[in-house]
Amino acid sequence: MIDVVMPQMGESIVEGTLTKWLKRAGEHVERDEPLFEISTDKVDTEIPSPAAGVLSEIIVEEGKTVGINTVVGRISDSNGAVSGAPAQASAPAAEAAKPQPQAAPPQSAPSSAPPEAPQPAAEVVEETAGPLSPLVRKMARENNIDLTKVKGTGAGGRITKQDLENYLAAQTQQRPAPSAAPQPQAPPPAQPRYAAPQPPPQPQAQAVATIPQTVEVPRPVFPGEAAASRIEPMSNMRQKIAEHMVFSKHTSAHVTTVHKVDMTRVAKMRERVKAQFQAQYGFGLTYLPFVIRAATAALRQYPILNASIDGTNIVYHRDINIGIAVALENGLIVPVIRNADEKTVAGLQRSIVDLAARARSRQLRPDEVQGGTFSITNFGSFGSIFATPVINQPQVAILGCGAVEKEPVVVDDAIAIRSIAYLALTFDHRLIDGALADQFTGRIKQILQEWAEEVM
Repeated sequence: MIDVVMPQMGESIVEGTLTKWLKRAGEHVERDEPLFEISTDKVDTEIPSPAAGVLSEIIVEEGKTVGINTVVGRISDSNGAVSGAPAQASAPAAEAAKPQPQAAPPQSAPSSAPPEAPQPAAEVVEETAGPLSPLVRKMARENNIDLTKVKGTGAGGRITKQDLENYLAAQTQQRPAPSAAPQPQAPPPAQPRYAAPQPPPQPQAQAVATIPQTVEVPRPVFPGEAAASRIEPMSNMRQKIAEHMVFSKHTSAHVTTVHKVDMTRVAKMRERVKAQFQAQYGFGLTYLPFVIRAATAALRQYPILNASIDGTNIVYHRDINIGIAVALENGLIVPVIRNADEKTVAGLQRSIVDLAARARSRQLRPDEVQGGTFSITNFGSFGSIFATPVINQPQVAILGCGAVEKEPVVVDDAIAIRSIAYLALTFDHRLIDGALADQFTGRIKQILQEWAEEVM
């Protein structure tokens, strides 16, 4: 019997949603054949079967969110025999053994730590039920939730986002009675307030009459609005992206600097070799690999932009792994080019084409969406000149590339037509100052404007 587990789809991902089973219990499955689909804030993809055999058991149903490494199903051999029966029996035993030690500590936690201090409560929970995700910590902090009172349903009793939402829903359901009492008391205080100034009774009556009118004016309904409007739930991937973007904006101090770059040398070289490049490699040559090549050289010179923050420590990453934003029909994904500084322009273009194609066909492997140290988004491919991208946590910067367009510019006191693009660097001001960010972007600009490296 082989366990099928929820894979980890990124270094900051602690849970995933099983959106669809592609096989039913009792059906045969081949090794590496797509078995189920999952969704996280980093990826929405198919997970292959770890072995050939029969899907003997489905443990996690569709739509459920569980922690990484949680057993979601089991596969027996091709004959359906439970050859690993002892292992199967030991797995539930292990599962049963995990929750037991965690039951006692939460009861003693309130006595050892004051309920007003959220951090000690989190530490008590982590000692018994495992680490808490940044999202869970943030929700608990914002809603003043005592985590020792929340029952975790994740792996090993770990508290998930869904557990906090269920806890908050249960708390609000217990408060309808007190909320009904203030309603009849609301009008009486309003009358004495306006009745207090007794000299001019008439203006007073007008004031009382006009206030309800401003409150009760309904929102105008336009013709055909009811038929044109519709409400539908966000896709699971869109919900995860929304959570990740909000988390990033409330984590990093976002600042964006924009540099205007003369891409004429790059444009002329690309124009000269693009036909030969297409014939030799089987795919086109874009501007993005030139920008990545220049960015990796600048990251070597300014390694702090290839770092991340861990509390009050700076983590400098040895490898330069570039995440590239790929637009999907219903969202966005950021696959990673590993050791991008070791690749040529042709090698970078090959990686871009390969990762983008497999991202859109949902064939990315888990390791291909994690480990990024710096991200680049090419919004210029859709005609945008420049934008202010959001940092991809836990990184500290992201570079945005605008469209390359011909513009009249002043060169040596004369008007010339040049190929111009705008580079927008969004950086985390907790770690990177404006002067350093401009030096880094200026170095990328210099490399692109003085481009001399041959492509073919």
